[in-house]
Amino acid sequence: MTAKPYRFVEGAVLEDHTKKKHDVLSQYFRQYLIVRCQLPQQERFRLAIVDGFAGGGRYACGSYGSPLIFVDTLIKTTNEINTRRAANAMKPIQIECLLILNDIDRSVVEVLKENLAPLEASAKVEATNLRLVIEYHNDAFETIYPVIKARINSAGCSNVFFNLDQCGYKFVTSQLIRDIMASWKRAEVLLTFMISTILAYLSPDKEKSRVPLEAEVQARIDAIKADQQLLTKSNWLGVCEKIIFEHLRECASFVSPFSITNPNGWHYWLMHFATSYRARQVYNDVLHSDGLSQAHFGKSGLRMLAYDPLAGSGQLYLFDGSSRQKAIDSLNEDIPRFIAESGDSLSVEEFYTAAYNETPAHSDDIHRSIIECTDIEVITPNGGRRREPHAIDIGDTLKLKSQKSFVFGF
Repeated sequence: MTAKPYRFVEGAVLEDHTKKKHDVLSQYFRQYLIVRCQLPQQERFRLAIVDGFAGGGRYACGSYGSPLIFVDTLIKTTNEINTRRAANAMKPIQIECLLILNDIDRSVVEVLKENLAPLEASAKVEATNLRLVIEYHNDAFETIYPVIKARINSAGCSNVFFNLDQCGYKFVTSQLIRDIMASWKRAEVLLTFMISTILAYLSPDKEKSRVPLEAEVQARIDAIKADQQLLTKSNWLGVCEKIIFEHLRECASFVSPFSITNPNGWHYWLMHFATSYRARQVYNDVLHSDGLSQAHFGKSGLRMLAYDPLAGSGQLYLFDGSSRQKAIDSLNEDIPRFIAESGDSLSVEEFYTAAYNETPAHSDDIHRSIIECTDIEVITPNGGRRREPHAIDIGDTLKLKSQKSFVFGF
């Protein structure tokens, strides 16, 4: 598939799916900074941001593109964090950020520099606890990636955030994502692509695809290719989601395979890759706060893809209030069953690590289900009992009560 370039030099049109994607990016990046800068004794946080397909920074309507969203969020959130720290008698924290921006079109990079200059100047005046270094590259991302990797390593950054909003999946392979996730201790990737490009990329032929497909999966792909209208049907959203997750789940410990909501069909995917359950937890929560920005088809509890999308056993989950109630209903059964399958107890941290890769649920709903479940007790390190959802801590233990309900059949 030939990628359709954005005309950033003339001013790109901001499409609906791009606006939704940018809403998720700005909200999640703000929460990313807040979570990573919350320790009272912390005085510095260092990170590297890579925007591999940066574009010109502004759309024809004046809305910010991802490079300007990153800088604007850095300025506002650095001040927000330090205002809160001052109110709590904590020392200020300095955020040091290396922002690497790349675009294959040299003229677009020049436009980006012009559009970003005012915000870069504002950062020096308005955010005194932000140290921002911006570097520009002009090359194909797969070509420039080794150079970017060496630059980040020379800077000594272990916190790395990649935004890969590409035109075609072929530009970012699963091998490249795996390399990103394996190269840094705290790496995260936001990857955007069209479902049609990844379906074209996959193949049952081992010589043509790094991940050969089973005949049944290939038959489903062929059906999607033959009738693009199927992408507007929720059960086919489930088919695509399962294909994508199975293909890319080995890239990172935590992978979210959710599409961008579109009434005309689920064509665009915005995937989040992370090495930490906490990152996936925060990302799930952001999707719920945004509302109707992404979509999942399947189960709403702990095993979101343990179903047959063509057998009518899945449901559309839009990260809204109705979906959250579905999740709570599922979690009330899934969580005690999950603990039973692990023995009769496990720590909250072990539970998060094992469960978070396959749930779309909000953390509040998970905690509420744990506390309200009559089969579970939450034990503190000192042997006490948790009574409130918000009090659950990673050092606590989830334990099945000796008297269990009929749900398990014990």
